Amino acid sequence: MNSEQPPAATGRAPGRRERAVDVLVVGAGPAGLALASRLAATGSVGVEVVDREDEPGGVPRHCFHSGFGLREAGRPMTGPAYALHWADAAVHAGATLRTGVTVTGWSDAAVPAAAPLRVDVTSPAGTERITARAVVLATGARERPRAARLVPGTRPGGVFTTGDLQRTVHVHRRPVGRRAVVVGAESVSYSAVRTLREAGVEVVAMVTELPYHQAAPVTALDARLRHGVPLLVGARVGELLGRGRLSGVALRHRDGRSTTVACDTVVFTGDWIPDHELARRGGVTLDRATRGPAVDGSFRTDRAGVFAVGSLLHAVEPAGTAAREGLLAAGPVLRHLTDGTGPAVRVPVEVDAPLLWIAPNRIDPADPCVATGGFTLRTESRLGPWSSLVVSRGGRVLHRQRLLRSAVPNRTVRLSAAWTANVGAGADGEPVRISVER
Repeated sequence: MNSEQPPAATGRAPGRRERAVDVLVVGAGPAGLALASRLAATGSVGVEVVDREDEPGGVPRHCFHSGFGLREAGRPMTGPAYALHWADAAVHAGATLRTGVTVTGWSDAAVPAAAPLRVDVTSPAGTERITARAVVLATGARERPRAARLVPGTRPGGVFTTGDLQRTVHVHRRPVGRRAVVVGAESVSYSAVRTLREAGVEVVAMVTELPYHQAAPVTALDARLRHGVPLLVGARVGELLGRGRLSGVALRHRDGRSTTVACDTVVFTGDWIPDHELARRGGVTLDRATRGPAVDGSFRTDRAGVFAVGSLLHAVEPAGTAAREGLLAAGPVLRHLTDGTGPAVRVPVEVDAPLLWIAPNRIDPADPCVATGGFTLRTESRLGPWSSLVVSRGGRVLHRQRLLRSAVPNRTVRLSAAWTANVGAGADGEPVRISVER
């Protein structure tokens, strides 16, 4: 993969270059790179991808295990190979890829609906103002760290998120510790266990507040039986202990007990936060449930010409899902470049408890197509295999879908988009509601 230098400036203000591109993609993870590769391959669109990291590829760069790329490339890859695959695809298709470039804001943020779109960026080469006919936000998501989880206690060394852990082990090749506790029991938590084992660290426990793990059964069984990793359910970390270096974690159990687990490392996993700062600064409406940009089935936000794809919308799906979304978003972006029109009406799609959120979360009645063919949901409690998802609006049932297997928190629930053509624009802004019928 070869990154290109930025094109020559077309205008110059004191201390800042000013340039124009057709499409600016912010974020060089799988979604942004896949989108750029498809747009650039048309040969009719100038595409530039910027990313604040020094290397493109997003989260997969730090995942040194296999399991990537089988669907897209027809062969299993490690995370770094998968990241390189999409970076090469974008560059070979003709997209400009720039790393070490941070978008600092929108030059027209005070007038969110104004066109054209202008963003300000900074890099070691200086500051720039980039004007684009379309901007695609693919900024991804990050795990909530210890401080944001409000876990009390001292501030010792040895506290990580999964991303921090993988960078420390695989990128910086630094030692981590000897005995670790992993907070969480979802798929990414088991990835953390794998990384710790590869670094020679004993995993003394996994801890989850739920009464069960939320990963694939075979993954959880392998960790517990083959590798002897105990799973402590119905418990949470109540306090971190130790001065200078972590010496243990105090656990609060659901039955009222308090225990202490001796360890020198703790990894907080999952609990993803969409990286939505740039969207918020640009006046893009955020969905109050996902906390990412509110988008319709064509990845359009409510700001004309601004699209959003990938984990920014639904933290966190597999990298292959994000890449697929990037590919599917190319069509709507090209249509915008051609006609520049946006939806006149956007009907909200909302969920009732125990569902947590749904994406996409807006429907354009004039263009109700959902590019991915369906919706992604999360639940906060287990749903039995005979539960049904009920889609209704204004008391009228539009669709009913029975779950074929149990749904658990932190794992994807899919809902067909077969009903969206029946939504219509009426009902005075009444949202579509998704509820559970047990």
